[in-house]
Amino acid sequence: MKTKIKPNHFYQRINKELLVLTGISLGIFLFLLFFQPFTLDKFDFNNQLLFLFGIGAILFVFTGLIRVGLPLWFQGGPAKNIHAPFPPHVSGFIILILNAVALSFYLRYVGSVPVTFYLIFKVVFICMIPPLILRVYDMLEDLKKQNEWYLEENKRLQAQIQHLRENNSNDNITLISENGREKYDFPVMNVVMIRSADNYVEIIYKEGERLKKQLLRNRLKHIEHQTIQYSSFIRCHRTCIVNLHHTDDLIRYQNNYWLNIKDFPEKVPVSRQYLMRIKESITAKKG
Repeated sequence: MKTKIKPNHFYQRINKELLVLTGISLGIFLFLLFFQPFTLDKFDFNNQLLFLFGIGAILFVFTGLIRVGLPLWFQGGPAKNIHAPFPPHVSGFIILILNAVALSFYLRYVGSVPVTFYLIFKVVFICMIPPLILRVYDMLEDLKKQNEWYLEENKRLQAQIQHLRENNSNDNITLISENGREKYDFPVMNVVMIRSADNYVEIIYKEGERLKKQLLRNRLKHIEHQTIQYSSFIRCHRTCIVNLHHTDDLIRYQNNYWLNIKDFPEKVPVSRQYLMRIKESITAKKG
């Protein structure tokens, strides 16, 4: 069973569709008026305007029939996709054929224009304009919807990340030595960074307003596994893991990137391997 959209929203889409068709028809009318691809010697200027207006009306009616009228008739009312039941390329082809046939008869029997191969070529060329423009329009609308979906998804993910950070910030993290004989507990919010120091890691943490250091015999890649459940910890370099709660800005100097850490006198290097993730995390934090 197809999900139906709200009638007001549906009719807004119909109005938008008709507005686009009106713009296309008006554009073709002006094109014919200025370039005059058809010989209309039997008409004076005012009648030429009416005749060309009739061409625009034909294109509007037959294109609107396929784009709006026929789908409504098949679906019996407001539905999720007003361009069903035809795929876009089939719909465009039907629009081209109907418009070309209708325009050829109109030129022959109303405009008394002799039907030649060159005339048919010009008719087909003109009748290709509406489906091509509508195809581009549909693609832009799809891209717009995708962009809106990605923005909403990004907001949702940022909210989840923020929620995890807020929850994790109240937890304690336990860091264990390689042989398991030493372990240290720290509030997550207090750990500023963890960096490698030969066969040890150096844990830099806050106690009150002061920064302190604690050495723990382990390798940084093992410590990274111990911090992975805490979303605020992120690897920024082969030698360092930082806590996003304490990061300030990402700066670039020449071809290198560095992190400023609040109340920490040194700049922390950022590898290109981790650069994109760092940028995304800092953007999400500020957002």
